[in-house]
Amino acid sequence: MLTITIPANNRNERIYALDVLFNQFLNIEYKVIISSNITEEYIINIENKKRLIIKDFFFSQYPKNLEYLQKSAIPNHILYFQHPSLVEIDIPILFGKGKIDIEKETIVSHIDIFATLFFMLTRWEEYVNPIRDEHQRFPHTASVAYKEGFLNRPIVNEYIELFWNLLLELGYKGKRVARKFSMLLTHDVDEIQRYPNFKKVIKGMGGDVLYRKSLSLPFKTLYDYMLVSTKRRKDPYDSFDEIMDISDSLNIESHFFFMSGGTTTKYDNRYNIENPRIKKIIEKIKKRGHFVGLHPSYNAYNNSKQFKIEKEALEKVNEAPITTGREHYLRFEVPTTWQLWEDNGFEWCSNLAYAKSAGFRTGSCYPYKPFNILSQKKLTITERPLIMMEVTFAEASKNIKKFDIMVNYYLNTVKSYNGEFVLLWHNASFKEASIAPYSPSYKKTLKRFKELEKLP
Repeated sequence: MLTITIPANNRNERIYALDVLFNQFLNIEYKVIISSNITEEYIINIENKKRLIIKDFFFSQYPKNLEYLQKSAIPNHILYFQHPSLVEIDIPILFGKGKIDIEKETIVSHIDIFATLFFMLTRWEEYVNPIRDEHQRFPHTASVAYKEGFLNRPIVNEYIELFWNLLLELGYKGKRVARKFSMLLTHDVDEIQRYPNFKKVIKGMGGDVLYRKSLSLPFKTLYDYMLVSTKRRKDPYDSFDEIMDISDSLNIESHFFFMSGGTTTKYDNRYNIENPRIKKIIEKIKKRGHFVGLHPSYNAYNNSKQFKIEKEALEKVNEAPITTGREHYLRFEVPTTWQLWEDNGFEWCSNLAYAKSAGFRTGSCYPYKPFNILSQKKLTITERPLIMMEVTFAEASKNIKKFDIMVNYYLNTVKSYNGEFVLLWHNASFKEASIAPYSPSYKKTLKRFKELEKLP
């Protein structure tokens, strides 16, 4: 067992950082001792009498409770450091110095590993930085990860491997948990009908001409509507059977997140959850061994009352508890949104990704328990960070070849850490004009995952 001595200030924050690294990610036994002396380091004692010291370059700077929650505390000068203990060529140093002193009995890391884990996983950066986009979301362009060029890297996982290699260098004989590369396949159900009424058809035909620059597509749209309205063809957005057929053929489970209400915004109320047709879809999903979760409405991400109403409405239709889901439009507020999911008894959510950029918003491809920076408590809900959303990739790549290259990069990266590849592909995207050309890449992505899954 490792014995870890930590400074006394910011106790809950420090203990959370230790819990994430030792308990949640590595699953190795440890004991914490709170230092009675003024110290600026974490001292990790190994049973062979050797020590790993992690210098504290962050929490010691803010000794008062929650004093670190200020914009000036965000790191603004990132250096890249190279060392034999790294699994990548280099690593970004957010807190501390690019220096590791190795002696026979002691290793001293001047890289503040714990502050970095805490910074990335709690997303306190988003709480103190007021910049927001048109949907009141924290944009990727405001993040340190984007500005400093490491948003496409799971640096939390890189730091875990650095720490583990330093332990091994000191002769640590303990075992870490064996992780397996996995996929979480999800589908946000924003709409179930492309042609709910003729007004929507006219609007779609207009889009064919104005946005898709086609004189023939409007006639195809009208023809499709006629077939659907006369029940000679399924609505294009009713792709649930096709999605489950693909999932079943590859032995992958699909999670469908349904909306069940909303306020008077143009982003909500595109279908009624109590519609008998939707009830049949949900019944079929469950019967086929797939899963139903919640997709809260546009304004529910920070509205406790609205959130609860929608959860209960979906549970009524589902005839069973709802314990998983993701926010609509990826709207998220630190720490309010996590706390809403926690208070309503959810097991996990998958909210942490940037809507307009691929990458690792939390720096991690491992699920983990979040931390409420205001109550200073670890939550029981699990965050499963979203890695890829088809809309983001399609908008960023502009061509299918580049799309596939980007997907393969993220699949391979997550595989290299035996992490969890979380994929979002909307049910409507298979027939949505701007996204449909990328549909062949959906099955290609799943097949590539299965290939990687078999590799050691």
